[in-house]
Amino acid sequence: MLRTNQPFLNYLEKLYLDQKHQENIILQSFEKGEKLLTQGETSDKIMLIKSGITKCFFLEETKEEYIVEFLGKGEILGEIEMMKNVPCICSIESITEVTVFTITIPYFQALIKNDLNLNNLLLDVFAERIVNTSNRSSYQQLHATEHTLSQLLDLKAKEMKISKEDMASYLGTNIRSLNKAIRDYEKKKMI
Repeated sequence: MLRTNQPFLNYLEKLYLDQKHQENIILQSFEKGEKLLTQGETSDKIMLIKSGITKCFFLEETKEEYIVEFLGKGEILGEIEMMKNVPCICSIESITEVTVFTITIPYFQALIKNDLNLNNLLLDVFAERIVNTSNRSSYQQLHATEHTLSQLLDLKAKEMKISKEDMASYLGTNIRSLNKAIRDYEKKKMI
């Protein structure tokens, strides 16, 4: 549901505090609703979330959003596009106020060539994404929307404010179907 990566955040905070890296890593803030990356556009930086929550989503040809994941502190953005030299695969938008470490691409590429710690962190990120995507996909095939909806409602109550539009997008449905699923879920809880 909400992806975070404290070890990656710790790693980048140490680099940021090192005086010799200041021109290559800067802090940048985004207001709620601002795009950090836009699907189809080219990015000239890598970002790592220091604080706040974002949504990672695809915009379909029909202009419908499909939310892949919610990303929080320690999650890296734009690294796959840099490695593959492609435009942004998806959009990243802040759903709370967000602060990121912005890293220049040449500096990030130099780190990849010379820093085994960074490479290990990236391998962990990629492996975690594969596992999460596989688990989510198979789980959604096997279980009704009801279970994922209950997880979303729990997350909404505990950690973040999420709109019905974003909930529907994450579940791959529309608002009308989401409202029906919420009503059905609440009826079952009362029984």
